[in-house]
Amino acid sequence: MSPVRVTARRPAEVAREVERLASAGRRAFVLKRVDHGGMLDMERLGAARYAAGHHSDVGLEEETPTAVAAAR
Repeated sequence: MSPVRVTARRPAEVAREVERLASAGRRAFVLKRVDHGGMLDMERLGAARYAAGHHSDVGLEEETPTAVAAAR
């Protein structure tokens, strides 16, 4: 089963969405980057990991090279 893409911006919204999906049986999640991997993304990632539980796979989506170049 492929990971569910989570696009919520606020950590609390991320946690609610992941909790809902985890209770429906999903165990793999990938968060859309909103801060190029910065503090907001780290907070969102922590909220998702806490909500998903120990036996879930949670990560940030890969950033495209174009987005990295634009951020510089």
